[in-house]
Amino acid sequence: GVEAIMMSASGCGATLKDYGFLLRDDAAYADKARRFAALVRDPIELVAAHLAVLQPKLRVPSIKVAFQSPCSLQHGQKLVGTVEALLRALGVALLPVVDGHLCCGSAGTYSLLQPELASRLKADKLAKLTAGTPELILSANIGCISHLQSDSPVPVRHWLEFVADQIPD
Repeated sequence: GVEAIMMSASGCGATLKDYGFLLRDDAAYADKARRFAALVRDPIELVAAHLAVLQPKLRVPSIKVAFQSPCSLQHGQKLVGTVEALLRALGVALLPVVDGHLCCGSAGTYSLLQPELASRLKADKLAKLTAGTPELILSANIGCISHLQSDSPVPVRHWLEFVADQIPD
């Protein structure tokens, strides 16, 4: 009876959506994995479907925001530009981000196994994210958020948390 399994970390969601493929040759789990993977949704896939209901309820602050689109959302889940489109539709003043398709350096355990390269990627990504002097950086993956926040001059938050905070009590 479950309609969807929402995974708010885009990296985890990309992996969970691959379970059907990853376990395709496992006689005991192939069918279960395929059914499970078919139910996994990123929050953008659920929230965007309810934009008409959500939009009039929000009180979006007039602040400049940069969006860091995680590799797992863009390349893994193929949801390129979807969060940005939703944020714009809700009235968020999104700044352009040069080379937004490039990695921030987090990439799961990558930042632990390749710290020097991960630090360079983070510095480059932060320079591009902050070029327009945003007051806030939003993303869709906890790994990216934690990685970027460690050196960011402005707060870095999950886009869904930001949207939820705009719904009046």
